[in-house]
Amino acid sequence: MLNPELKLNSGLFSEKAEIKSMRDGFGEGLVLAGELNHQVVALCADVTESLRMNLFRDRFPERFFELGVAEQNMIGVASGLAATGKIPVVGSYAVFSPGRNWEQIRTTICYNQQKVILVGSHGGLNVGPDGGSHQALEDLALTRVLPQLAVISPCDYWEARKALLEALTYPTSVYLRLARATGPVITSPETPFQIGKAQVFWLPEEPFSGITVVATGFLVFEALKAAQELAQEKINIAVINNSTIKPLDQTLILAWAQKSKLILTLEEHQKFGGMGSTVSEFLSATYPVPMHFLGVADTFGESGEAQELIKKYGLSKDSLKEVIKTLLIEKL
Repeated sequence: MLNPELKLNSGLFSEKAEIKSMRDGFGEGLVLAGELNHQVVALCADVTESLRMNLFRDRFPERFFELGVAEQNMIGVASGLAATGKIPVVGSYAVFSPGRNWEQIRTTICYNQQKVILVGSHGGLNVGPDGGSHQALEDLALTRVLPQLAVISPCDYWEARKALLEALTYPTSVYLRLARATGPVITSPETPFQIGKAQVFWLPEEPFSGITVVATGFLVFEALKAAQELAQEKINIAVINNSTIKPLDQTLILAWAQKSKLILTLEEHQKFGGMGSTVSEFLSATYPVPMHFLGVADTFGESGEAQELIKKYGLSKDSLKEVIKTLLIEKL
C-alpha cells in the first residue's frame, strides 16, 4: 500500500489522476526561490521556454541571462556570478549540460567550489520524439563522479519544485535532473522532501516477497503501478523512491537490504554508472545482497512516444512485473 505517513497523492491510481510536468514544478519553484533570495540569478542556453525559466525571466528580467547555444561559456559565467555571491541556477538539456560542458563544470564549479545549481532537463527516454541525440542516458554517471556536487532525480512535479528550493541552502553545488514528459503527480505539498533522504513509497503487506525495488525519477510511477497490480496477485514488494542519487541515503537502503532477499533497481539511464551502480557500490561493501538492474542496456535511444520507448526498452510496469515474477521463480 502507499505509505500513509508520507501523505502521497491519494488519487494517484484513479482515472482522474493529476498529470503535470517536472519542468513546471521547477519553473514555479525557481520563481519562488527568486522571491525568497534576491541573490538567485538564472542562466539558460536558448531553451528558456522549454525549461519554464521564462517564468523567472518575466518576474525578474534583471536577474535572468540568456547565453544562447553556448553551454560551456554559460558555466564560466555562472562560476563568475557565484564568486561574487550570487546563486546561479543554470538550465539546459542534459545532453548539453552536463553532456557538452562537463569539463567546465568540473573545473570552474566543482574544483573551485563555487555554489551553482545545474538543471538538466530532458533526461531519459521520455524525451520521446526528440530522438536518441537528445535523450540523456548518461548524465547521472557524469555528475555523480564529481566531488562537491549532489545529484537529484525527482519523481514528479512537487519533488522538482521542492528540490530546487532545498538546493538553495545545500552546502555544495547540485545537479537536478528533469523529465520532459508529463507524468502523474505522486507526492503532495505535504510530502516531506530532503536532499540525501530516500523514502519507502510502497509498503509491502505480508507475506513480503523479499523483493525491494529502488526506483528513481520518471519511472517511480511505473514501479508503484507494478506494485499495486502485483499485490492483487498476492505478490508483495516494497518500492523506494530514491530521488537523491548522491549523497545516497545509506541508512534506508541498508535497512531494506537487510529485510530483503533481492534489491532491484529501476532507472531511465544506462545500467552502467547510474543509480543502480550507486546502490550496488554501497551494498557490496556493507551488506552484499543479490541485485538485479533495470535500465538501458548499453545502447542509445530512438524516436518514439515516451511510453512506447519505456515499454520497448523494458522499463514499463509490465516489464517490471514480468521480471519480478521470473526472479521469484529462478532466484528466490
